[in-house]
Amino acid sequence: MAKRAGATVVEVKGSHAVYTAQPGAVAALIPLSIRIRTMIRVMRCADWRWFASHLFRDLGMAAVLLSAFLSSGCGKPAPPVTITFFDSDFRGVPGDHRMIPDADLQEFTRETGIRVNDLPTPEDNGSKLVLAMDLLRSGAPSPDLYGVDMIWAGAMGEYLIDLQPYFASEISSQDRDFIESYRVQGKVVAMPEQPLGVQVLVYRTDLLAKYGYKTPPRTWDELEKMAARIQAGERAQGKKDFWSFVWAGAIATDSEQLTMEGLEWQAAEGGGHIIESDGKISVNNANVIRAWERAAHWVGWISPSSVVSYTATDAENKFWVSGEAAFLLSHAIVYEIFADDKPFRDQAGVTSVPAGKSARVATIGGYALGISRFSAHRAEAVQLIQFLLRKQVEFRSSTRKPGRKVEYFEVPPVMREIYPWWYKPGESGGSEIVSRPSAVAGSNYEAVSKAYTHALHSVVTRESTAPAAAVALENELVRIMGNDRAQPGTGSH
Repeated sequence: MAKRAGATVVEVKGSHAVYTAQPGAVAALIPLSIRIRTMIRVMRCADWRWFASHLFRDLGMAAVLLSAFLSSGCGKPAPPVTITFFDSDFRGVPGDHRMIPDADLQEFTRETGIRVNDLPTPEDNGSKLVLAMDLLRSGAPSPDLYGVDMIWAGAMGEYLIDLQPYFASEISSQDRDFIESYRVQGKVVAMPEQPLGVQVLVYRTDLLAKYGYKTPPRTWDELEKMAARIQAGERAQGKKDFWSFVWAGAIATDSEQLTMEGLEWQAAEGGGHIIESDGKISVNNANVIRAWERAAHWVGWISPSSVVSYTATDAENKFWVSGEAAFLLSHAIVYEIFADDKPFRDQAGVTSVPAGKSARVATIGGYALGISRFSAHRAEAVQLIQFLLRKQVEFRSSTRKPGRKVEYFEVPPVMREIYPWWYKPGESGGSEIVSRPSAVAGSNYEAVSKAYTHALHSVVTRESTAPAAAVALENELVRIMGNDRAQPGTGSH
């Protein structure tokens, strides 16, 4: 574009025409399609508020800008937005997304143009939480999105935004007890990813049939009777290392397994939930004592004496690999996925955790996604959660064709939301969900869990009696929580 005796000459690229006009008429001389495309480019490259308030005051300046962008374009395009994700299930290998598969992240970027950068985190859960809390307390604008372990919600909640305005319908469709695990001071601070840690009882279908049992046990009393008979029969046939019932009895720094098992045992008896939603402590009562004493009785009878040092992996190997157990307390995902290549995969069925005198309950664990209130990319983080929820719906609607024999019997109703093919319409009797007291304990939860695990472990190893351990634990939880001594809770789930 050049000046010629008070006029402006505009040469339109891609056209042989040369237009001469006064400055105020230049914009009208440029073909409409070119003006529209150029305007979009200008708006993308400039501050649109300034552009809107100033540009049209001088059509001559508009002509200059339009011509300049036609001939040279805007400089560098704005870089794509990148959001950072704190992957709480990261296993120490870059790109090894345990919460969100790489394929899903790549599909999200293709759909939206938004890139996702996963932040490497420590391997053990305790160190992950310490790092997450350090970042949140500092007000760091990144990460934008956090993986929130169910037991971290109470500690992280004040630093995460309330997701209810964005996901009202999705929240209303979630299992109530499950979503309540992520509700902190009235806010839903994280939306569940796939919950992985639903506790179940796995059983040997061939051994139950061999000894004349048509269904797996529904109560702990039934399990004890079946286990004792099967164990005696198998040992009479020379299997001296056979034990009927295995579970994780160790104090494991990287696992909550014993806490989860103990909570199930006491809640099933009506002994409460360790700490109730109103802050009352529920560990020193007759129902808890009875549940702990029964677990101690299993050791050396239907469970090996070494079970008190078993991690979850030890118990799983005893059942799935060596085949030297009839019943296993485990997680749904182990049965569904991790056992696919194990020797006894075709001789196993799954059912709900047995009931005590009060209820049939199961603990649940898993990760959810929360957005930092310091994030500069809140809208993009919401988009990623929306995308992942859509992927969940697609997953649930798919028809799974397992490559092995499976048997599902009275599974937890929540499995309809996790592995729909487990659930048989009209079947009842499955366990309901009981939540660990992480929301009410908040930042004290880790100390609460450790105290509970050590108390229960002292009972199953017979280092302490159940009544003495319950009294000591109640005193310790009062100290940790800073509560006035509360009446022992006696409610069931």
